[in-house]
Amino acid sequence: MPYRRTPAIQARLDEQRLAILDAAVALLAEQGYAGCAVASVAARAGVAAGTVYRHFDGKTALTGEVFRAVVSREVAAVAAAVAAESGVAEQTAAFVETFARRAMKSPRLAYALLAEPVDPTVDALRLQFRLSFRDIMAGVIADGVARGTLPPQNPPLVAAALVGAIGEALVGPLAGGTEEPDTLPTLIQFARRAVGAPSPR
Repeated sequence: MPYRRTPAIQARLDEQRLAILDAAVALLAEQGYAGCAVASVAARAGVAAGTVYRHFDGKTALTGEVFRAVVSREVAAVAAAVAAESGVAEQTAAFVETFARRAMKSPRLAYALLAEPVDPTVDALRLQFRLSFRDIMAGVIADGVARGTLPPQNPPLVAAALVGAIGEALVGPLAGGTEEPDTLPTLIQFARRAVGAPSPR
């Protein structure tokens, strides 16, 4: 007869897994990927290293899951901020401001997500999520073109260029942990000009 986990055992395993993920996110925010060794994560979570391996095949699987969880949250925040605005200039500003402010709020974590050298598997996930951010901005651009408030252009291509440029512009401040006072308004102005958005009234 096959073994079946009781609800109590499954709840304990789920709790362990969540504690491991929380510990990995905390270490990622403090030390980057280099600090997410299985032994370090286990110690932070208060479990044995073998327990981590019971839930994840190794560091790559663990950090991949952490990346998915954290970046999914960031994509959702940016999408919500854009959806809350109505004009293309306002939506473009919301996209840039939300992306940049959340990154600068946790610079070590954002640097790890955006630019730190990582395992190829995690790097592939990074590309997937860049496409998620691109798609949000591409939707804004496509809607603006359809409404006649933006000049004709290739929305996915322009959005991809914009996401790449913003990410690259933030790498220096994130790595140094400092932000110039004009960083955010400059990036917003750049983004509006890039898509051809009118100045807000």
